[in-house]
Amino acid sequence: MSVSGATWVIVLAAGDGRRLHSLTTNAAGMAVPKQFCSLRGGDSLLRDAMKRAEAVARRQHICLIVAEQHRTWWTPALEDVDRSNLIVQPRNCGTANGILLPLLHIVRRDPEARIVLLPSDHHVDNERVLADALRRATRLLQAMSRQILLLGFSPEQADPELGYIVPGDQVGRSLSTVRRFVEKPSTARARRLIKSGALWNSFIMAARAGALLELFQARIPRAVNDLQDAVARDYAHPYDPAATSGCYQQLADVDFSRSVLAGAESMLRVLPVAPCGWSDLGTPTRLAETLQRLPRQRKLPPESVNPLAGFLNLSLQHAQLQSARNGTQAG
Repeated sequence: MSVSGATWVIVLAAGDGRRLHSLTTNAAGMAVPKQFCSLRGGDSLLRDAMKRAEAVARRQHICLIVAEQHRTWWTPALEDVDRSNLIVQPRNCGTANGILLPLLHIVRRDPEARIVLLPSDHHVDNERVLADALRRATRLLQAMSRQILLLGFSPEQADPELGYIVPGDQVGRSLSTVRRFVEKPSTARARRLIKSGALWNSFIMAARAGALLELFQARIPRAVNDLQDAVARDYAHPYDPAATSGCYQQLADVDFSRSVLAGAESMLRVLPVAPCGWSDLGTPTRLAETLQRLPRQRKLPPESVNPLAGFLNLSLQHAQLQSARNGTQAG
């Protein structure tokens, strides 16, 4: 396979972030997806992810998968993104279809592409460490045609709400095979996993487009065929993807980790990433821990909240929630 393809990033920005709804519900009672929120009133988590993507790809090679039901948020937030790089998912059909759809769009534009999958709702204290790891992953792909690289983060604590990658044999100087995945173990088991060398599963990965497509075809061939046909029919009409919308009405929900990656360990490799303060901000507890690590900042006024532009200050939301809880307990 040729190695001439460009590096592309798929920024995964279609999730609802339900576990954070207690913090992401605005004054009007609407739950703002956390990727359109900021930690402390600056750029949104989505904008942070787009900057992260620019460490390995040119802006014209950064695609975003967004959800139709989030149009209120992404329309103003992404008005500067080229329309051809903004892939709208008609409805939520699981993470597998959410990756497959933008992958098929990229394959039509660059069949030899190298792909980086990057969630849009994470935080990293030391972006340089992650940027170096992303660049290393894309370089490693030059010598690989079928392997999929997972970025595993060195655990900083035994967190029972995260997924873990158990590495197998070492391959070269920086990679290992994947022995198995462990999802949300007990705290005691998480400690044992960490002691044995397990890494946090970040859902950040890199692969040749062909390798990813091969994996999808092996696991969900009907969805691949149906979506390929729909994307081909819609390609001349990007502003009216009628075929894709119709196809999505028939798609089953498919989870990428459980139904696509699991069982494909022979195709997987894990690249360890040094501690860098990574968090998926998946729960109020992890958000609070992240906020505590950040340097002090002046308190922002309530007027800084701008839900119409897809923006909430999570630090302010957290402080208000804690204040309300403390007042209830005192009463």
